Amino acid sequence: MSTNRKTLTKELLELVAQEGMVKPSEITPERPLEELDIQSADFVMILMAIEEKYGAYVSVDNELTDVVTVQDLLNLAISKIEAHQAAEA
Repeated sequence: MSTNRKTLTKELLELVAQEGMVKPSEITPERPLEELDIQSADFVMILMAIEEKYGAYVSVDNELTDVVTVQDLLNLAISKIEAHQAAEA
């Protein structure tokens, strides 16, 4: 199942808001995750939700080290989801 990037981005922003317990209006792509007060436990919940919904695994250890902004997280998640979808095709 292929999902276009615009729809995927919207869905991921909603997922980050829900799992990170942040108001959707506070989330913008350039906003640092630290400013949203998303804790490590919230990251785990976000990543588990991505895996559950899209089947794409994001490693908590290595891959999150460069994630600073919401856009960084979106880019990482989208690349994992697209790779998973390509492997499934």
